[in-house]
Amino acid sequence: MIGVALILASCSTSYTFKESQNYSKRIKFLVMHYTAIDYENSERVLTQKGGLSAHYLIPESGDPSYRNGELEVVQLVREQDRAWHAGGSFWQGRSDLNDHSIGIEVVNVPQCSVSTLGHQGEEFEGVQAVQPPQRFCVFPDYDPRQIQLLIDLSKDILARNPDIGPTQIIGHSDIAPGRKSDPGPRFPWYQLHKAGIGAWYEQQDVEFYWQHFSVAPPTLAIMQQALADYGYGIDVTAVHDKQTSDVISAFQAHFLPWQVNAQADAKTASVLFALLKKYHSELAHKRFEQYLALPKAAPELKPLGHEQVHLQYPDPNPSTRLEVNYKAPFKAYRGRGEIIIENINARSAEIVVNGQTISIANPMQENHTYRYSLAKRTRDGINTIHIKSVIPEDAQLNVRIPAPTLQQTHRVIDFSKVDQLISEEIEQGFPGAALAVVHKGQLVKLSAYGHARLYDDNGERLSVAQPMTPHTLFDIASNTKMFATNLALMHLASQGILDVNKPVSHYIREYHGQGREVRLVSDLLTHTAGYPAVVDFHRVDNHLGEQFYSLNSEWTKYLLTRGVPFEMMRGQRHLYSDVDYMLLGLLVERITGMPLDAYVESRIYAPLDINTMVFNPLQKGVEKTQIAATEIHGNTRGGREYFDGVREYVLQGEVHDEKAFYSMAGVAGHAGLFADVYSVAKLSQLLLNRGIYGEVQLITPRVLDQFIKPEATDESYGLGWRRAGNGSRAWHFGAYASPQAYGHTGWTGTVTVIDPQYDLAIVLFTNARHSEVTGSDENYRFAGKEFETGKYGSVITRIYEAILAQS
Repeated sequence: MIGVALILASCSTSYTFKESQNYSKRIKFLVMHYTAIDYENSERVLTQKGGLSAHYLIPESGDPSYRNGELEVVQLVREQDRAWHAGGSFWQGRSDLNDHSIGIEVVNVPQCSVSTLGHQGEEFEGVQAVQPPQRFCVFPDYDPRQIQLLIDLSKDILARNPDIGPTQIIGHSDIAPGRKSDPGPRFPWYQLHKAGIGAWYEQQDVEFYWQHFSVAPPTLAIMQQALADYGYGIDVTAVHDKQTSDVISAFQAHFLPWQVNAQADAKTASVLFALLKKYHSELAHKRFEQYLALPKAAPELKPLGHEQVHLQYPDPNPSTRLEVNYKAPFKAYRGRGEIIIENINARSAEIVVNGQTISIANPMQENHTYRYSLAKRTRDGINTIHIKSVIPEDAQLNVRIPAPTLQQTHRVIDFSKVDQLISEEIEQGFPGAALAVVHKGQLVKLSAYGHARLYDDNGERLSVAQPMTPHTLFDIASNTKMFATNLALMHLASQGILDVNKPVSHYIREYHGQGREVRLVSDLLTHTAGYPAVVDFHRVDNHLGEQFYSLNSEWTKYLLTRGVPFEMMRGQRHLYSDVDYMLLGLLVERITGMPLDAYVESRIYAPLDINTMVFNPLQKGVEKTQIAATEIHGNTRGGREYFDGVREYVLQGEVHDEKAFYSMAGVAGHAGLFADVYSVAKLSQLLLNRGIYGEVQLITPRVLDQFIKPEATDESYGLGWRRAGNGSRAWHFGAYASPQAYGHTGWTGTVTVIDPQYDLAIVLFTNARHSEVTGSDENYRFAGKEFETGKYGSVITRIYEAILAQS
């Protein structure tokens, strides 16, 4: 059809109109805003010359500045005209959305406080930075009458503008993330969706993706691409940078308003993919295929094996020294152990363990796996295996021996002096403790003492104190450095994708300037990079100045990589520093593309069936009553310390460390991990087995040796691990630890000792800081740290004495 000819008459000119089929409607989007000021001021701002504007303004009930009686929609700009409501904006490939959208302003006034410390133009090493404002807002619910007017208006607009689809109805924060927060997390998007306005997801689709993503979330790059697919203006950088934090926050405010944490977590990914499936199914399929292909797309992640011994027959690289072929040592304990024989095509084999031929099937079946107990052949310590012969000689088979696992013991060891010391101190006022002792592959002690919580939030003694149990979780403070960050780094090094002798900038590209380029990963691990011991990012009055004040995890990471200055030259001396491990936690995230907590919880703990080691436990289903309390009066040291936002209640389930809590959203490389003593005992057995537990290998022996080796400049340091040396840390390791012993301590009252010479591990967790604070404002002490149990060394010494008495 060519079109219908119409004659349009005017005062002096007539036109002929012939309708073309090659056109579309100008209006593509409907953008929702809140005004954040009352009706009278909103109308003035949106109508006065030189200001902003919108097509419609909807007042709210109870606003004294609205004097028109019954609520009604006020039109400020005709729909065919361009209102100035969107500003710099982007959605679904289009920028400057003023040209393509209708804007609705809804009066809804949040209560916000904004720090005056937002610094624009701060320069670190030539890079201009903008610190995000320290902003806190309380958003009120929207007025129901107001929302009904909005629904009716939106339906009218959609009827007149058929090009506006569900995903083209968005908020100002969607099209300008980071710059705008309206219409806020209280905006009733789901209610509008039920009325036929805007997008929402199907719950069954969310549950489908959750089944996958809860085990292994998508990489950050896939998340960024999926957000761009949906419509957001985001670059794919594979880095959780500020743009990513801003976009995820906007997405969550729209679709997960109960969880606006800026984290690319499994729940957020599941909702995002569910939306793509509903509205952009081909893109959802493509991104999900990329997700499923991830293991195949990462050849650099080489498998580590699943055993401490793996002998192949025939050996592809046999030695010319015949007596060394088909022989190997393995660790075992008397009456325990197993051998796994994967037969390819052998008829029979002679396999000797500790000089004795073991009984196996004869003839053997082809392509069959046999598992036999070695309980009658093994002894404590080093055992031997020899594949003596295989028939026929050109046949093939593999022999594996899993590493020992931690077992409950029936062995009686007299720990009465240990129990006596701790119990007497409990009677004298020490709050509580839990203790696990591992010796020769057995859990020879698992005990709890005292109470997990003694005080209420007013600092008064509870009428019924919360008892300590062997399964109570503790804020393990700086033991996080070892049992989260260090284990992750050792795992990555074992996979061959981390070299600790490379510069930090090899993994964190923006880490440069002021000599950062020459700092190696190993410098951070040995605390010789030259950083200060701490930077109190959570305090305005931190020693580096206001520009280092941060309550935003991404801004803190920016400051860590580009801002924090060195206090001394590289290698000048060992200065134990939280900054080092905050950076190392970030390094793990950069290498893996996963948040630190997600990586260690899914790749380190889950393979060992450990589910009681978590960051942010209260957000992951752990109850407060399962966790030991720390400081009684929050972070105030008994009322002696104060800063903006300081917690003053009993800390229980929230990480105590201020930098981790306030500046790193609870997940940091130096602090934040919660654990029970049994889980850490299990990890200690993994380390005593030289990186293997059962059939799971997480760390290679070579990497383990590299990390626990003493530094030439100070034998009390390894790579991260602290070492007993020759008695220099007896307060930590006790009087009898071997020079090979290593472990760590935590400020909250936790200590770990792993001693390969004695095949011994000790995990002592206390809530020593859950006690009264005495002394002056400048020189104060926690009462719990005045007890021997809170000082570690005496308890550790008595444990060694009990073990040595049985030897």
